[in-house]
Amino acid sequence: MSDSNAPERPHLGGVDFLAKSKRPQEYYDSIKRKFAEERDLRLQYRPEGTKQYTSDLDGEFARYEIDPYADKVKPREPINDTVECLFIGGGFSALLTSARLREYGVESIRIVERGVDVGGTWYWNRYPGAACDVVAYDYFPLLDEMSYVPSRHYAKVPEIFAHCQAIARKYNLYELAIFQTTVTSTVWDEAAQMWNVGTDRGDHLKARFVICANGTLSKPKLSKINGMETYKGHSFHTSRWDYAYTKPDLSGLKDKVVGIIGTGASAVQAIPHLGAAAKELYVFQRTPSSIDVRDDWPTDQEWAAKLRPGWQAKRRAKARMDPEVSEEKKAERATVTAEEKLHRQENANIEYMMRIHRRIEEVVQDETTAEALKPWYMFMCKRPCFDNDYLPTYNRPNVHLIDTHGKGITEITEQGPVFEGKQYKVDVLIYATGFEVQKTGIYNQIKGERGLDLNDKYCDGIRTVVGIHSHGYPNLFIMGGYQASFQFNLTDMLQAQGDHIAACIDYARRHGYQTIDVTPEAEEWWVQEVINHRGKTSRNQECTPGYYNFEGEFQRRQDGNYNGGFNKYCAAMDEARAKMEENFIFGKG
Repeated sequence: MSDSNAPERPHLGGVDFLAKSKRPQEYYDSIKRKFAEERDLRLQYRPEGTKQYTSDLDGEFARYEIDPYADKVKPREPINDTVECLFIGGGFSALLTSARLREYGVESIRIVERGVDVGGTWYWNRYPGAACDVVAYDYFPLLDEMSYVPSRHYAKVPEIFAHCQAIARKYNLYELAIFQTTVTSTVWDEAAQMWNVGTDRGDHLKARFVICANGTLSKPKLSKINGMETYKGHSFHTSRWDYAYTKPDLSGLKDKVVGIIGTGASAVQAIPHLGAAAKELYVFQRTPSSIDVRDDWPTDQEWAAKLRPGWQAKRRAKARMDPEVSEEKKAERATVTAEEKLHRQENANIEYMMRIHRRIEEVVQDETTAEALKPWYMFMCKRPCFDNDYLPTYNRPNVHLIDTHGKGITEITEQGPVFEGKQYKVDVLIYATGFEVQKTGIYNQIKGERGLDLNDKYCDGIRTVVGIHSHGYPNLFIMGGYQASFQFNLTDMLQAQGDHIAACIDYARRHGYQTIDVTPEAEEWWVQEVINHRGKTSRNQECTPGYYNFEGEFQRRQDGNYNGGFNKYCAAMDEARAKMEENFIFGKG
């Protein structure tokens, strides 16, 4: 297949979510009832919601957060200095925003990063099979600026990590970077009009502008399972993969019985490799993921050679455009009532998920296993996965699916997990239990004007402008947080946010302003925009528990993503900047 025909977003089966339904409504209603039953079953087992997990990895659990890719932290003297822009985190958010700041002439840029290098997600998640499931030509940011074309349609971790490093080198971001360091406090100094940033290394860093670029899913979490601390075998989290134990080619597992808890995105990529390498593999599943086809191939070099400067910018601009709809189609849609529109969307979603079910039936030979692997929820209730090797792995005689049917593993002994009274003895236990969903600072306490903790401000509801600014926190910008647009291709959104942040900082610098903050009126405007574009349906509550809906916990309508579409989100950022002096409060110092 030619790369010129590559899909610009993950393959979603060509679903027209406003097409007329193919079957009687009772068919779809019966499946929706099944979705509800499965959701309620999981809520019954886990009424505590997000409290079923812990990300406080200290004491017995501190080892699950140790960086396996770095030497032991070497003692150093605390750093006490001042920079203009400080980034908390060294992933794509920091890298691409820094690139824009460099273009505006900002020289003093510091990245403070917990790992020993840049890369963020792609530094930490190097488990076997780790790859991005968004088309590489869309996912990799700054391809025009870097004069680079990814080697494959879907890129694997080594290439993505190397791209991050190349960006840091090109824009001279290593010079002031501080690695193996965690920001623990970010406190606004009203008298000096600067941010005081403290770290776990005793640093006292001052910065005029602070950008929280630590990501929404950065802190590994573990399920709270009785007895897990008593397990005598080897264990680790997927984001801290222990290659010293498994060996890089996983040959260390050839005589090992392996257990893995979780079947989310990381597990889906790792399990085929574990199944091929381990003596025995037990997969402990609470809720199955939806698994669609992953069409991958090496980049056509002839196609790549024909690309002209600006090709990615054009590609991204095209992706942001609303799909073209014929006048005939527009006229037909105009006759559809709101109720019918909702039915059609839900029914098309169900058709898509039933295609996922049929694929499972076609690939997985054992009927019981195939039934257990079927996801009973609407598409996008949980993060969709795209993999060609995951389902066939269950045809291996050494691979065993332990389906807990929503209950999850509730007990671990010295020998391994226990389910329904049966002991599973494993030599190594791998936690594919994901990451804590963060609203603000991960490991960091953020205090703005009058010492107000940002989490305390959010207690009565998240309040931002475009998810980036919050009144009372001058010169602070948050990337990838709530009230921003959700995009499956995250770098699309991060690039748009980075462009906006860099433009705001440039405006303040050019006009001689020391501080920039949003007005309460602008904040209220955006809160209402978020509310108006959420809660149109009960989809969030109807979804099976997962991190998309805080494990089924109640959410205020403003405590989530902006659902008005990416185009409108970008337009809102443009609108906010178009009336800078109205929407922002500036201080001369």
